[in-house]
Amino acid sequence: MEFPEHNDLDGEIMKITRKDVETVALLSRLEIPEGDIEKVTGQLNAILEYVDVLNKVETANVEPTAHVLPLKNVFRQDEVKPSLPRELALSNAPEQEDGYFKVPKIVEG
Repeated sequence: MEFPEHNDLDGEIMKITRKDVETVALLSRLEIPEGDIEKVTGQLNAILEYVDVLNKVETANVEPTAHVLPLKNVFRQDEVKPSLPRELALSNAPEQEDGYFKVPKIVEG
């Protein structure tokens, strides 16, 4: 499957074919039901058409941003507070050992 550069299309919108959808589904190990392939093809083409609209927006005088709003850190201050007593935290644990939760070993070695 080839993906030509947008400029190589002489202003035409790149179209995704049924074969493209089947190939990408195979490579990404997605099972798309036979009846949905045409629907997915249409949805992906609609996305590409919208991207083409966005590509035509003049952005030469727009400063790059990470977020559209001037947000600052909105997290609360980290304050020391009393924590749950260990006995209460461990009271519903299926297994505990030496004051800690005991869980099955999942890492070999």
